[in-house]
Amino acid sequence: MADVTERMLALLSTLQTGRSFSGEELTRRLSISPRTLRRDVDRLRGYGYPVETRPGPGGYYRLAAGRTMPPLVLDDDEAVATLLALASLAATGPSTGGGIDDAATRAYGKLDQFLPARLRPRALALRSSLETSPQRAPSVTAQQLGLFADAIARQETMTFTYSSARGERTERRVEPYRQVHHLLRWYVLGWDLERQDWRVFRLDRVTEPLRTGERYEPRPLPAGSASEYLRQGLNRGKQTVRLQVDALAADVADALKFQDAEIRPVGDRRTDVTLALDSWQWLVLHLAFLDADFRIAEGTQFTEACGIFGERLVAAASDEPGAQKPPGTGQGGHASGSG
Repeated sequence: MADVTERMLALLSTLQTGRSFSGEELTRRLSISPRTLRRDVDRLRGYGYPVETRPGPGGYYRLAAGRTMPPLVLDDDEAVATLLALASLAATGPSTGGGIDDAATRAYGKLDQFLPARLRPRALALRSSLETSPQRAPSVTAQQLGLFADAIARQETMTFTYSSARGERTERRVEPYRQVHHLLRWYVLGWDLERQDWRVFRLDRVTEPLRTGERYEPRPLPAGSASEYLRQGLNRGKQTVRLQVDALAADVADALKFQDAEIRPVGDRRTDVTLALDSWQWLVLHLAFLDADFRIAEGTQFTEACGIFGERLVAAASDEPGAQKPPGTGQGGHASGSG
């Protein structure tokens, strides 16, 4: 399939020059047989590209003019994935509009105009049958993402005004390196020229971004990837907790959704979880909803907090005030669940 795709793209690129080509010339250029050429031309027509042909002596193949944007070369699965991606992105923005989510909404509504005719019924059916629940997140604009992308590609310094979490505004001059999408937030990793250090900036807190035209020499990234560096910064000061949970990895991932956790299946019904903990209470709540036995393999503070809370639960479930029942007794008790 990869060879077919590569061959068809080569054929399309050749025909988009606007020239007329004889069958002999195309088969020689693409190193294919006349029969393969005819099949590939039929495929292009199936995708909606208007390939004109004239058989016999003096015959030719050429791409008809008059289309500003030809249909997208997507198969059925790619078309569905594209629509789902646009729908998911459209659901993340505020109702005010103007952000990348708003652009996704517009693209979602008109994508079928650029799909091959055979895929348009599937796109229409999917759009009419699909709903996405809102997941509110700070919005950024497509122009902003594109501006940083251009600066990163050209290794060009940028200036902008940045607002901290406390609302303090500072002027920044930065060498941008990567853009990162993490837990419904957009970030940019860059070298801050004033502070002479790496910094991560929330793009929704950036205003008045400008490309300066000044080029910079690339520096080695401060971690294996920008995402890794971002996570290190977000998790700084939090305690590392590692759990062994007697549940399927898919169930654990559902219970800890929207949390930055490393989830690894071990065996049929056992899962290792590693995460940076800010508050033990929310983790206990999520584990309670999961309703599965677990063991704490790492995290002293979390272990102590669970022990104290477990004693309170046992006392609350006892018949006598202040008395404690042995672990595992009473209705619905899970001894290992208390950590």
